[in-house]
Amino acid sequence: MNWLYFTPLVFLLIAFVFSMLGMGGSQIYIPILFWFGLDFKSEAIPLGMLLNLVNSTSAAVTYARKKMIDWKVALPFGVMMVIFAPIGALLNVKLPEKLLILLFAIFTIIAAILMLSGWKPKSGDYNTKQKILLGIVGGFFLGLFAGLLGRGGGSFVVPLLYMAGLAPKIAAATSAFVVSCSGLSSFISHVFIAAKPDWLLWILCSLGVLIGSQLGSRVMAVKLNSRKIKPVFGGVLLLVSAILIFQTFI
Repeated sequence: MNWLYFTPLVFLLIAFVFSMLGMGGSQIYIPILFWFGLDFKSEAIPLGMLLNLVNSTSAAVTYARKKMIDWKVALPFGVMMVIFAPIGALLNVKLPEKLLILLFAIFTIIAAILMLSGWKPKSGDYNTKQKILLGIVGGFFLGLFAGLLGRGGGSFVVPLLYMAGLAPKIAAATSAFVVSCSGLSSFISHVFIAAKPDWLLWILCSLGVLIGSQLGSRVMAVKLNSRKIKPVFGGVLLLVSAILIFQTFI
């Protein structure tokens, strides 16, 4: 029995939670796929980016219908992510796999610390020009990292949106749109550069993530404060990072 085909059920649960946080979930999808035997660069990252895209886009549609997205900052942020993620994907091909895993783990550790600490940057009352500038600068840097590591960047988008004065739910909703932009660009880039798709697995995992993200985004939009579940997943991300580093280097 190929246990890899049980991952859609696992990913459904992960998508349910990460859609509430305004994140795509690739920080969990990619390590799980890697541990199940997929090649990190040509299989785990492309499929992880596809699932990240399905999760965040599904959630973003729900949030957009409920008018929870701040488009003044979302659009410039998203455009920059789309432009610079392919550059990161090109760098991905040229770097050694062990270095990519280390960078992925470090990126994940930082995201986990942000979750566990409950750190929230000082909220401002940014005007339209300041929000556009924040989107351009943030999208530039996070777009590069998204393409390089197969990450949507939601862990870092949300704190930046807090800085712009967005409320937690609006920040999570806006982040879902931004992560969708980076996910789409990164996924397309990886598919054309190095992906080796197993279409049956990709379809099953995508369906699981789609169902989970729809359920999670609807629950968060109506009933739940996303800050209540951040500590739990912060701990999970730290554990995932530690295992990646241990398996790869020790």
